[in-house]
Parts: sequence; structure tokens; C-alpha cells
Amino acid sequence: MPLTRDFKETVQARAERDPAFREELLKEGIECLLAGDVDTGKIVLRDYINSTMGFEELGSLTDKPPKSLMRMFGPTGNPYARNLFEVISRIQEHEGVQLEVKAVR
Repeated sequence: MPLTRDFKETVQARAERDPAFREELLKEGIECLLAGDVDTGKIVLRDYINSTMGFEELGSLTDKPPKSLMRMFGPTGNPYARNLFEVISRIQEHEGVQLEVKAVR
């Protein structure tokens, strides 16, 4: 089900004023990817990108065309691991955070 404009605007407004929300959005997207829920992880990361830096800025940070990045995080996108990890690295730098993996049982 596509997101409504109101929802997207709400997420963007919250992301603009709340650094903790941005960090949690990024963390949730990566946790979904690590759990094997790639589709949800891509959606959450796409929401993060749209709400913060945008694909134009991400493209300049990664030297990748913004349209390619949009496809990568789209519903049928299947990014190479190298590209995905480069994007995650650039997002972390942009946000000023370093996410860590922690094993839990």
C-alpha cells in the first residue's frame, strides 16, 4: 500500500526536528536488513533518505546517479552488497553516528 503524502510529510517534519528519530529510523532499516527482511529495510532506509539528505545529496556522496540509488531502494531494487554498504557508510557519516552490531540470544 503506497504511503500518503500526509504520512511522508509527517515523517519528514519529525526527522527535521528530532535527531533521535532520524537515528532510530536508520537503525530500524539496518536491523531489518540484518534480520533478512530486505524489503522492509529498503523501505525504511528510503524513508530515511527522503526525510533527511535526499537522493541528490546521497548521489554526490557516493558518486552514484540519484536515479540508480532510487531504484536500488525501490520495491524491485536488488542492490549489490558493495553499493548497499557504501550507502550505509555515507549515511552514518552524514548523520554523525556509527552503528554497531551486538549479538543477542
